[in-house]
Formats: sequence, structure tokens, C-alpha cells
Amino acid sequence: MTVQAVIDSLPGIQWITDPALVRQKSRDFFWYSPVLKRQLNGVTAEAVACPRDEAEVIAILSACVKHQVPLTPRGAGTGNYGQAMPLKGGIVLDLMGLDRVVWTKPGVVRAQAGVKLIDLDAHTRREVRGELRFHPSTKRTASIGGFIAGGSSGIGSCTYGKLREFGNILGLRVITMEAEPRVLELRGTDIDKANHAYGTNGIITEVEMPLAPAWDWVDVLAGFPDTISAARFAEALIASDGIAKKMAGVVAPGVAQTYFKMLQPYVPAGAACSLVMVAEPFLELLKPLLERFGGTELYRCETEKAETPLYEFTWNHTTLQALKVDRSLTYLQTLYPAPNHFALIEKMEKTFGDEVPIHLEFVRLGGVVSCFGLQLVRYTTEERLAEIIDIHEDAGCPVFNPHAFTLEEGGMKRIDSEQLDFKRVADPHGLLNPGKMLAWDDPDWTPDRKRSFYLYGQADAPEVEEVLE
Repeated sequence: MTVQAVIDSLPGIQWITDPALVRQKSRDFFWYSPVLKRQLNGVTAEAVACPRDEAEVIAILSACVKHQVPLTPRGAGTGNYGQAMPLKGGIVLDLMGLDRVVWTKPGVVRAQAGVKLIDLDAHTRREVRGELRFHPSTKRTASIGGFIAGGSSGIGSCTYGKLREFGNILGLRVITMEAEPRVLELRGTDIDKANHAYGTNGIITEVEMPLAPAWDWVDVLAGFPDTISAARFAEALIASDGIAKKMAGVVAPGVAQTYFKMLQPYVPAGAACSLVMVAEPFLELLKPLLERFGGTELYRCETEKAETPLYEFTWNHTTLQALKVDRSLTYLQTLYPAPNHFALIEKMEKTFGDEVPIHLEFVRLGGVVSCFGLQLVRYTTEERLAEIIDIHEDAGCPVFNPHAFTLEEGGMKRIDSEQLDFKRVADPHGLLNPGKMLAWDDPDWTPDRKRSFYLYGQADAPEVEEVLE
């Protein structure tokens, strides 16, 4: 069976078949990782399907099953791990045409998967004075469906945690890949069957999300004498439940000065920086916090009026800003478990120095203020990168590997039996985004390392702290 057979059977669908355009739609930001760049650079589909509504999605899925053609769903393509890359060729399903807000109510919104996050926030602010609880640093380009399928946290996670925190997604409308596709509404704990599953076990066409109050946010950049002072300030801000805030990131001395072009005029040599978003009524409370940790305000701007908002210097955008200057850089994704997180940060900074410049993001994880690292790495070889990961994990800093394209090898670190069981039902032929779920090919897969850290899985699974004991 062939892709052309699918195309011929669906003449009413909008198709992209130009090889250059198909290749463009077959890629995401996998090249952040030199490992993934080596592995995935030649990956491409044979055609791209661009449905305009759910009925067309169903028709495409049914035709692909009939002709046994693999299908890889795609949003805006802003992911970093090859989630949307068609490893087995076939067809890419571009869902950006499903771009309608279905309805909006106070505190909640329902939208089709292709709605851009920035447009969704603008709509909910206008209609009900609400906004998404959190969003990735790619807010201005990413889609809501892509965020649910491939993302996990971001700006706002300092208050509301990760997407897997119960209540951060209220509903998912999912289409199965069967000869006669079914439309399923996942709610409650069933949401985890398709949340952060890379579209391997169903196509998300609609999402229902809770909203937070839409504050007037202000970006503030602050300088500190060292990384730990900046980190202690960021943690104290996140722990201040009376202050409405949306972000608290930290970069070590040299990072902002070298890689953040827009901010360079404001940052003195040798300063570590904290990048925060605070609601306007609470700005006066920053001064005593800054004084407590030896910080100085360097820059302030209303987020909506900034040419480049500060959130585009945090989370995965920190790496992107650095790559604009030095394409040899890459990054890690790390957890520094409390209560020893500051000691671990200091140890890793001393161990690696300028080889692994520190970048931190403070979040709520299971209700606890926690610290993630998205450190920059001066890449030399794959062997050295693996050694750096091993040193972190041996020290008690779990790494959620951004240099792997499968669910299990990245943040999951283990087989999620719930998602695997759902795939058996929703994609019995294994045609959805093949190659991204190791458990489909090997249900007994286990990680190579002795330690098995993960952030996803069933609610009764051991927590990271339990695994560390």
C-alpha cells in the first residue's frame, strides 16, 4: 500500500506533496541536540495532510488504516525532541487548520488543537478576563494541541505545576486510528492516556483547559553576585504564595552577558541573573526580596509591551538564544531534588564550571517548590555528553534526556502501561507516530541505568524522592 493511494482516495483533502515543503513540515527543533541531529536529520514524510475540520481528520485516519500507511501528527512544530518527526515516513497530519475556539466560560476554555497559544490567551483575556495557567516559552508560535501532546510545563508552572498535575487539563477530544475511527472524550484521570504521549495513541482534536486570572504582568530582570544568591531569591519568590507571579528563572554569570543580546546593555559583568514575571500590584514587594539576597533590579517592562518578553529568555528559549550565538552548544533537562537542591547546584557548578553553565527554572512539583535545570552544555562528543549525564545522575540529579526521541528515554524513564494499553485499543495497527513508544515494540523495555527517574506515569507510582532513597 502507498501514500499515493491514500491521496487518491481523498481528493477533497488539502495535500502538500512538494518534497521541500514536506521536508519542512517533517521537522521540529530536534537540532537543539547534536545527537538527535545525527539520528534524525534525514527523516521526512512523503506527504502532508492538512485537514480543515474533524470530519477530514477522521477520513484521513480511516484511509491510512485501510492502506496501512503510518501517520505522524504535528502542531506548530516547536518541540525539541523529534516528537513530530515521521520516523517511518508516510504522512504528516498538520492540525493547524483546526484553529477555532469552541467556547469560553469564566474559568475555562475549549478550543481546537490548532489554536495558537498567544491567540487563545488573547481571546480568553478579551472574553472572560482569564488566561492559560501556563504556557511554553514558544507561546507566540506554539499550538495548544502540540503543547498537550508534547509539552509538560513552562511559564506559570511556578504556581500551577506541570500539565500532569491533576486539574491542569479538564478534557481531551481524541480520535482513534481504526478502520472506523471513534471520537472519545477523555476526562479526569483518563486524560493521562493521551497527555504527553506524542500523539502515539490518538489524535487530539480539542482541548478543554482551566483558566487563571489574567493579570497585567511585568517582566523584571535582576542581577546577583552569584548563581546561588539568584536561585535563593527565585525560590523565595515562588514560595511567597501571596504574590501573583508567573516565572522565576536563573542563569549563571556569563549567560545573559554572552547570549541575551537584547538584555546585554542592562547586565553588568560577572552578574548572575534572575528573570521573573510578577503581577503589577505586587511589584513593590520585590524590593525587600531583592535586598534580602543581595540583588539589584536591572530592567523592567510590561510583558505585553516588550518587543521580546522575558519568557523568551527562559525555559527552552534560553538554549535557543544561546544557539543563535554559538551553534556548538546544547543542553540538559535536570531535576535538583529538594531539600538538597542548592548543595547539588553548587556541586555541579563547581564540577563543570563553564562547560555546563547553570540555568534554572523554579516550579511547583506535587505542590512543593522545586528546581529544574535546563543547563547549557558546551558539546564536544557524544561520549562526553553521556559522561556529563552520568555524573549528574550519580550525584542525585536525575536527567530527563533531551537527546532521545522516545517517550520512555526522555521524561518518562519507564513504560507507562496506561498509555501502552490505550494505544493497543486506539491504534491497534501501530500506525500512529511509530518509533516513539518503545513499549509498543518491547513491552519489557527497561532503562539501562540503575537509577530510574521519571515525571510521568500512574498516580500511584513512586515519586522521584522515593526513588532517590
